Formats: sequence, C-alpha cells, structure tokens
Amino acid sequence: MVAHRCVPFLIVAALCTGFLFVVFRSSSWRDIPQSLGLGHHEPTEYEKIHALPDLRTTRPKVDYPHIGEGVFKEPKIESSSPYPVGQTKPPGSNYTRCLVVARLKSESTAWIDEQLDDMLASGLLSKAVYTVDDRSAPLHPPRNKGHEVMVYLSYIIDFYDDLADVNIFMHAHRYTWHNNELLNNDASLMVRHLSPERVTRDGYMNLRCHWDPGCPSWLHPGATEKNPEKGEETLVADAWAELFPFDPIPAVLSQPCCAQFAVSKERVLALPKQRYVGLRDWVLRTELSDYMSGRVFEYTWQFLFTAAPLHCPSMSACYCDGYGYCFGSPQAFDYWFEMRYLRESYKQELHIWRERADLIEEARQRSTDGRVKEDALLEVPEPGRNVWLRDQIKNLTVEMERSRSAAFELGKEPRHRALEAGREWRDGDGY
Repeated sequence: MVAHRCVPFLIVAALCTGFLFVVFRSSSWRDIPQSLGLGHHEPTEYEKIHALPDLRTTRPKVDYPHIGEGVFKEPKIESSSPYPVGQTKPPGSNYTRCLVVARLKSESTAWIDEQLDDMLASGLLSKAVYTVDDRSAPLHPPRNKGHEVMVYLSYIIDFYDDLADVNIFMHAHRYTWHNNELLNNDASLMVRHLSPERVTRDGYMNLRCHWDPGCPSWLHPGATEKNPEKGEETLVADAWAELFPFDPIPAVLSQPCCAQFAVSKERVLALPKQRYVGLRDWVLRTELSDYMSGRVFEYTWQFLFTAAPLHCPSMSACYCDGYGYCFGSPQAFDYWFEMRYLRESYKQELHIWRERADLIEEARQRSTDGRVKEDALLEVPEPGRNVWLRDQIKNLTVEMERSRSAAFELGKEPRHRALEAGREWRDGDGY
C-alpha cells in the first residue's frame, strides 16, 4: 500500500574522434574479397594499424590528488545560482529520503519494494506513488495533465510541512535509456547510490549525469522562428511571464533531460507553498496539451529550484560526488565511455557481419549446385572478421567492468569525492 506520508558529454558528440570511428571499414562491403570461407584468419594490415590498444598499458593513470578539467571534452560551465551551499549533517548522520513517483494504473512500481526493501524497512526511505488515472488511489493528483509535473507539484503541496531531507522525483519505470549508464540504466540503483550530501549541498540535482540531450545550450526561449525539434522553445517564451513574472526571459535554458531530479527540503521550503499552488494552477488551466505543458517544465525545473537558467554540472563530478563512481579524473572518466562507445560500434559491425553471412548461406541453400551467384558474392563479409570482433567486444567488456569496479571502490573515499567534485575537504569530513 502506498505510504501516505514521507518520513525521517554532451559525451557522445564529444567522442566523435578519429579513434572511435575507425571501427567501421573505410571500404564498403562491395570491396570485401569474394571468398566464402568464414573461419579464422591472420590480421590484415588495417586491423594491425587499428587494433584495440593494450588496455593494461594505456589506461589513464590517476593524477591524484590533482583533479582538473584539462583535456576533458565537456566545456566548463559555472553555476550562477544565487543560493548558498546547503549545510550537510555531521559525518555518519542519516538523511531521510522520499521517492516520489508518477504512474498510470497500468504501470507497475513493484521494483521499489523489491529492490529497495531494506531502505524502506529502515525508515531511511519512504515512497509517495501517485496514480494519475485513479481517483480512488491513496495518492492521486487533482487531474491527469502535464505528465509528471502535476504529481511533482502535488507532492510538494501535499507534504510541504512534512518533507523528507531529500526528495527524489522519478518516473515509474525502472529501466530507461535516460537513466545513468554506469548504473545500468537502473532507477533502483540510482536511488540507492544517490548521495544525500550532494543533494543537500547543491539543493537541486538532476539525476541524469549525461548532458546529451539538454546541455550545454538547448532551448533559446527568445527565438523568433519555431524549431520543429524543440516545439517547447517558443511555448516557454509565451508561458514565461505567467510562470516567472518577475524574471526576464533567459537567452538559454539548459539542463540534462528528462525531468528526474532530487531536491533538498531546505531548497523546497525556500519558496512559499502558495508558489507551488500557483504553478499547479497554471498547469490545470493552460490550453497547452498534456505533453507540451509537461515539456515546458522539463527545462524550467532547474530555474525554479536554483534560480539559474543553466544547470550542466560536470558529468564526472556528478557520477563521483553524486553516485560514488570515481574514475580519478575527468580524462579517465572519458576513457571508460570511449571504451563503451567502441564496444557498441563493434557490436553493430558484428551484427551487420552476421546478417551478411546469413544472406550468403541462404543463397547457397537456394542454389541447385551449392554455388552463389556472382552478384551475391559482393555482399560477403570478410573471413574471420566476426572472430576478431567477438574478441574485441569480450576484451572491452572485461576491462570496462574492471574499471567500473575500481571506480566504485575509489568512490568510497570521501576525500576523493571532494577532490573530483572540486570542493573543499578537511580531515574528518564525510561525503
């Protein structure tokens, strides 16, 4: 039963380097030698030149304790929030957390109880699951409009006087592409590993560390021409005077997608309850559709809780200080995702190889003499390439897991979390 109260960079674009794009042959499939043998082969000169580097010797060294942006591929964006840094509790103290979820009756949120049962049993986590299309549910919004916006605002209004220390706003599904890749795109792992200290200090934390999509410069509310890929751009400008009547329209609005974030109790209470009531009333009465009214808020939550139009914190610091995965430097963080990108490219090439091989085999079986017509031979995959690709995928997977495990161990050190996040740390400080 739903608890009725809560208790105590753009990485892919940055990776577009020559190193990453050599995974696909410079020649087309039509240039592959016309041979039907699919067994082992000696490496070609191309493969020797572009072979995966020896990961044991080329893995970036941790330049501890000197942490800097250096050649890190994301531009550095300073936060312009006027709010002071929040005061964390003494090291070893507990923080209450409330997981706020918007769901349809048809959507299951059983993963919360199944995966976070120990946190719920201890009292450190409570849940507020709002069913948007069931008015008989213990928690439901006044109307199913604005997607998650209506639920998020309703929770703040309903529990304004009894908030948890950290309030986590998420969608109902456990796995989704816009969850964090280093945590297996798993919402339960994000909740489990989320640092309450990070949320308390910053006041507001977008739960997605990756900039793509959304950062560093996404919406331009002052744009005079409509962008078909950003339908909310001009709508935000039209709605701004009603949502934020005392603030000028910013030139740029940016934060990582997709409307999942955590806010400290202190930051929520920085605005009066009536402010949230007014925002919810806007959603209720606006003529914008359910979808578009929700999209307007997706890139304004950061302004509501930070008073800053841009919120694009360092991805490596987000993972390290926010979730405890510390690679030692932004450069080492980059390297893990370069390996991942390379592995996915190899997987895609292997898939294409297998499709070509299957076509050749099908053509042979249809042939009366067991031979393949000349035009079909032009599509044959390179002999043995599949074996090489499987080996590279396996090697990358092993190294990625080793590196990820090492990052998690390093993230257990409060001192290193502070260093990688660029904040001051003194002996005896916690996270």
